[in-house]
Amino acid sequence: MTEKDEKMPDPRDVEKEISEFLSEKFGGRVKLISPMVIPSETSLGKEEEPAKKKTKIDFSLKPEELAAYLDQYVVQQVEAKAILATKICTHFNRIKYAESSNNDVQPLLGNIKNNILMVGPTGVGKTYMVKLIAQKIGVPFVKGDATKFSETGYVGGDVEDLLRDLVREADDDIELAQYGIVYIDEIDKIASSSNLIGPDVSRTGVQRALLKPMEETEVDLKVAHDPISMLEEIERYRKTGKRKKRVVNTRNILFIMSGAFNELGDIIRKRMENQGIGFGASLKSKSESLDYLKHVKPEDLIKFGFETEFIGRLPVISVFEKLSEDDLFAILKNPNNPVVLSKKLDFKAYGIEVKFDDRALRTMAGLAYSQGTGARALVSVIEKTLLKLEKGLPSTDIKKLCVTEEVVKDPEGAFREIVSEADTAKRDRTYTELFEYEKESIRSYVKENQSILTNRYDMIMTRSRINVIAEIYASNMCDVNGVMKKIRGYYDQIKELEAYFCRTHDLHVTLHEDATDALILRMNGSQTALGDFYKKLTGDFEYGLKLIRDRTGRKDFVLTKEALQNPEKFLNASVKGIFSEERFGDYPE
Repeated sequence: MTEKDEKMPDPRDVEKEISEFLSEKFGGRVKLISPMVIPSETSLGKEEEPAKKKTKIDFSLKPEELAAYLDQYVVQQVEAKAILATKICTHFNRIKYAESSNNDVQPLLGNIKNNILMVGPTGVGKTYMVKLIAQKIGVPFVKGDATKFSETGYVGGDVEDLLRDLVREADDDIELAQYGIVYIDEIDKIASSSNLIGPDVSRTGVQRALLKPMEETEVDLKVAHDPISMLEEIERYRKTGKRKKRVVNTRNILFIMSGAFNELGDIIRKRMENQGIGFGASLKSKSESLDYLKHVKPEDLIKFGFETEFIGRLPVISVFEKLSEDDLFAILKNPNNPVVLSKKLDFKAYGIEVKFDDRALRTMAGLAYSQGTGARALVSVIEKTLLKLEKGLPSTDIKKLCVTEEVVKDPEGAFREIVSEADTAKRDRTYTELFEYEKESIRSYVKENQSILTNRYDMIMTRSRINVIAEIYASNMCDVNGVMKKIRGYYDQIKELEAYFCRTHDLHVTLHEDATDALILRMNGSQTALGDFYKKLTGDFEYGLKLIRDRTGRKDFVLTKEALQNPEKFLNASVKGIFSEERFGDYPE
């Protein structure tokens, strides 16, 4: 029997032949029906999607490093930043230590997590700070509103839905989701009411529903009333023949709660007066109420309407201060703040460049402070001020806008004056002055944060590099860290070009820092700048540098900004140096 005869026939061919035979023999009365093949135990593993490698947390931040990062974005709140930075770093470093293969730490029975309660008025940066921390650490983050949840089994949102959202935020990576942060706002709204009769499913019921997730429990990702999760389960069973329960464990998930707690100050005052160590007077203003919040204790929160078990799972309390008018001005002046940057981006979408005068920012800070809603008021003030200009200027040929104090005080009049083109030269001068002033502000900011930026991006902050940072910031719509990432990317591309030049020409050419900075500026303005530079580098220096290499054996060259601007002068000076060395006997053997 030949090898060809020994080959097993294709089952589909056999099935086809049998079907044709039955059709000829019995007509359409008899048909061959292929049986459903149930995958065997061994084949199930092959068809099943490969298991994802367990995600290991990579966390190395120290509390001071995280606090310094927050300082770049958040104004004031020194104590709150210190508390959050310390306890969150401790939380993740403990996880990292416990999961390290170099130790034999057993999980503690009744382990207490560093869940955090943030207390403070609206608009002081509570949500913003938590988002910054989650982004910096690189863990999934979800936010929920406590008022939208009800106790499990009642109509309303389920607190466990937040944990399912956390898995979705982690792109269905359950391991990563189990290191995430769950942030619940307006937690003060679920404090129980003293005059309520009957079950309080939207208050104490929600508190009870949060108890297990805040400590440690397993939450099933499949929800009976969710058709999507049910379809996913059916599809998974169809592929594998197995029913697999997917759960998320909350042991390492950090819960952060926040609220304004408007009436809490009165409770604290009464306690302190009864103990004889209070201020000795009734509350006269909201600011005095905020002063009392600094002395909050768990017993005050329990009296406010929280369950003892619930407060016990929030061992860390951080109190935020009310922002002053100067604080609001500092927010607007901060080069990383999203309020001004977002408004610049709105106008940039129409091709209009916007610069803000300090007096205009100061005036808007005063208007926002009078509203009493903290930093949130800044957005409404800047929107109201520039709405007329944002509506009308895109229909004109005007491409530069200077937001001055006059614009803030009289937007309608300012718009009429701008479109009338009464004095375009004056407007151009004002824009140039604001452009230069903005660059000077960025230079000052970078110098103040020089060590942080140097360590984070592994780049030396020379005078020329600081000027490059200021120039790119003033010409782009991104914060300082966005500028630094852009510059770091350009810097890495330049280093790759140096390495390629070395491999291609057997010449080790290094650009001096000032030459690198000049090239970075060119790359920021043109996508082809790097390629054009390489052609010019080869054309201007290849022959001359190879001549020097062949005569002296020297392969290493540093090109300064001046050398790039005048290659002939640089090469002539280098060649003269060769002959001078030969003349005086310094030519290497």
